[in-house]
Amino acid sequence: MEKIKILLADDEKDIRDIMAKKIAQEGYTVITAKDGQDAWEKIQSEDPDVVLLDLNMPKMDGFEVLQKLRQTPPSKKWQPVVIISARTELQDMQRGFSLEADHYLTKPCNINDILKAIKLMLNLIPQHKSHLEIQSEENKSAKKDDTKKAS
Repeated sequence: MEKIKILLADDEKDIRDIMAKKIAQEGYTVITAKDGQDAWEKIQSEDPDVVLLDLNMPKMDGFEVLQKLRQTPPSKKWQPVVIISARTELQDMQRGFSLEADHYLTKPCNINDILKAIKLMLNLIPQHKSHLEIQSEENKSAKKDDTKKAS
């Protein structure tokens, strides 16, 4: 069985290295990204199972990465996103959730909180997959009905 891949995007090298080490100790494969552009490229090339995303990053901020991810039709699977940010303002959290972030942690945060968030996101994947399959079947039925009405 292939190991679960976690993408960790944070521009602060020390934080990125410490978090990556702790997450890897739990048995996950950790892919790191040093900025938003790097994160976006690795989301596309590495196809991670969960994305941990800082907001304040150079080249492309976390909001931009999240927006691009959610606007791109999923090629293989839905990828849950956990924002991990020093931004504690309600408007930042609301913006993250409006862009379809799945969880929001504020820095500094305990590694155990991050690990719990990863497990929570992994538990959501099968539920989300089932939801998408139901939607797809409903869309197919609606198209068949439209075709019958048109003929």
